[in-house]
Amino acid sequence: MVLSAPGESSIMSTTNVKPGPTSPVLDFVAIGLGPFNLSLACLADPIRDLRGLFLERNEDFDWHPGMLIDDTTLQNPFLADLVSLADPKSKFSFLNYCKQEGKLYAYYIRERFYLSRAEYNRYCKWAISQLSSIAFGSSVEHVEYDAQQGHYLVRGRNVRTGQPFMHRAARLVIGVGSVPQLPPCCGELRERCIHSAHYVACKAELQQKRSIAVIGSGQSAAEIFYDLLKESDEHDYTLTWITRSPRFFQMENTKLTLEMISPDYIDYFYNLPDGVRENIIAKQDSLYKGVNASLINQIYDLLDDRRSRGCNSARLITNSELSACRHDRIEDRFHLRFVQRDEGVQYTHVTDGAIFATGYGQNVPGFIEGIRARIRWDDKGRYRLSRNYAIDVSGREIFVQNAGLYSHGLTNPDLGMSCYRNSCILRELTGVEHYKIERRIALQDFSVPDTEAFVKMPLEAQ
Repeated sequence: MVLSAPGESSIMSTTNVKPGPTSPVLDFVAIGLGPFNLSLACLADPIRDLRGLFLERNEDFDWHPGMLIDDTTLQNPFLADLVSLADPKSKFSFLNYCKQEGKLYAYYIRERFYLSRAEYNRYCKWAISQLSSIAFGSSVEHVEYDAQQGHYLVRGRNVRTGQPFMHRAARLVIGVGSVPQLPPCCGELRERCIHSAHYVACKAELQQKRSIAVIGSGQSAAEIFYDLLKESDEHDYTLTWITRSPRFFQMENTKLTLEMISPDYIDYFYNLPDGVRENIIAKQDSLYKGVNASLINQIYDLLDDRRSRGCNSARLITNSELSACRHDRIEDRFHLRFVQRDEGVQYTHVTDGAIFATGYGQNVPGFIEGIRARIRWDDKGRYRLSRNYAIDVSGREIFVQNAGLYSHGLTNPDLGMSCYRNSCILRELTGVEHYKIERRIALQDFSVPDTEAFVKMPLEAQ
């Protein structure tokens, strides 16, 4: 396969794909359109004769709309856009977006290395406007395998018209994203609990309360706390931030630590035993769940300023794990019970409003039930990924985005590694390495070097 001429879209337009038994067999169908599959769409676009289609249930693109808080930024530099780390010359690069939108000199003068979430969202929409391979409003309901023909059937309906569709594809790329996760004790109150994924839509309602609790740690919790703190005087509510973490920790971003987001570390991590990988992930919160230093300092400065003015309507509490959640319908208040792990005591915090920044979990969509037997699973019901990001039993037909934390490590959710992963997936889809795939970039060795200077031997049984 070769690259097409600039501006020539090689991926089949959705208008050319008609349901029915005579539908052409596409090279791949990608399900879901977050930044990772959007990156794949942009990188696949110039590859001539590669026929693919991207199906997205929503009718428009909005990346984490519930967290599009004013002035919040990504934790990745702008080079971690949709394409640049695979193809710096791509027309879909962020710098080309700035040039085409007349923003390049303004961006240069501002000297901002990190994009705002809102700007990144606009950039993604700009990239989408140049693609003909995306079918919005396409809800996939069922996927099955046609053993006789040797390809997959993807069935669903248009969310607006209800019109059914069916597409045939040799391979699949699943990128349906993760799902908001609440603490187990909140299960019965799921409809009343507000997750950070819906913060922006619920902000005005929360600010009518007399008291608000933010539960969770990490960047999202910090951004929400800071946003509410800035406006707490205007709305006259008290604010409490409670986390089970032992401290409000900064995300580690020193250069040698950042080398753990690399192909080198993937190779090292992937080849470790399952139990070892689980233990490593459990200890790596500060590498991908921390708060950036500038935001921590902004929160501290604002709290200190408020204290100097005699305003003490905010509290921050660590080491507290939520163990029970009850809602009093008469008083319309939450009764949250926590365990303070260091002191070995439990306490109840009563609050009018609560926002849970408690992360996301893997989304195994219902439409894969028809191909479940073709997928490899681990003993915890998660996808078992091959090194090339495939999850099917043959290791070359069904690929997933952002579902390999326990197989590929902390590179899995990082926007900066999407180009690497998609370069690998495109190599599997086409048999050609269209974008140079880096094998080694780290200065350090994650495994014991295989040289005469380092003699390895089994660890003696204790």
